[in-house]
Amino acid sequence: MKFLISSPLLYAARSLLRSAEHFLYISLRLHTSHFIRFYTLYQNPNNTLNPKYTLVPLPLIPSPSLVGSALAALNQKIYVLGGSIKDIPSSQVWSLDCRTHTWEPAPNMQVSREFAAAGAVDDKIYVFGGCVVDNWARSMNWAEVYDPKSRKWNSVPSPIEIRDKWMHASAVIDGKVYAMADRNGVCYEVKSGNWATVDSDLDNGWRGRACVIDGVLFCYDYLGSIRGYDVKEGTWKELKGWEKGLPRFLCGATMANLGGKLMVVWEAKNGGGKEMEIRCAEIEVKKDEAGELWGEIDWSDVVLLVPREASIVHCLAVAL
Repeated sequence: MKFLISSPLLYAARSLLRSAEHFLYISLRLHTSHFIRFYTLYQNPNNTLNPKYTLVPLPLIPSPSLVGSALAALNQKIYVLGGSIKDIPSSQVWSLDCRTHTWEPAPNMQVSREFAAAGAVDDKIYVFGGCVVDNWARSMNWAEVYDPKSRKWNSVPSPIEIRDKWMHASAVIDGKVYAMADRNGVCYEVKSGNWATVDSDLDNGWRGRACVIDGVLFCYDYLGSIRGYDVKEGTWKELKGWEKGLPRFLCGATMANLGGKLMVVWEAKNGGGKEMEIRCAEIEVKKDEAGELWGEIDWSDVVLLVPREASIVHCLAVAL
């Protein structure tokens, strides 16, 4: 029975029937151990009176002390790209098979990276930056693409003027990978191979970790509001309707697109004890006839208690 539940044939059939389920994955840094720990959001289907959600821990990644790794979800796997170990950048790549929750190594990138940008387009993973372009190899491989079918990395040509080292956010919108640097974010269109700088409004307004739903990039602006940037219109709009259901300020807030729903995860105090809460909310977002963005909270709850020094690192969704 266990084999049947985790069989790739089952997930392939779901995909063909367009009945895939979406699952949320979160990584936390537990400062008591300095390790990265991955969790998945689970709901108890047998408790109909109180269908409480909780974060369930997954097996430790073989290199749990990585700092500044980039993450990308492709098909049924999550790829952990680079990161530093004891302040030394790494080129190693690990993949988590979300069907079986097992880790396995993937081919190393051509250069070592930390705090890079990554995104998946057309069944390939693109990664930018996170390396000092102080030699020919790092300069030529500032951007790379990984093909899981061939299990090979190849360089992506990039103009010299865009090669900033640190990336603080990334997203994929309409076949383009957006990478936000310390200054002057960049955009790579996969189909044409063209590079461009992002609009100044997007560059100035994108704060923190974001997600994309129906072509709108949502992020939390640290001033107590969730905003969405419509790439086609080139404008930021505040998400309305959710304010009374959540706290004004969401510490460490990060977001993910879970089957079209906006998932918001943040850190919250748990009294004066040694633990803090990891909270999660599911918000249904819509655009009205006037083009305004509205959000309705489906549920919001504590999903995990962790030591106070812990922090949210990543949040992303996978379809199975």
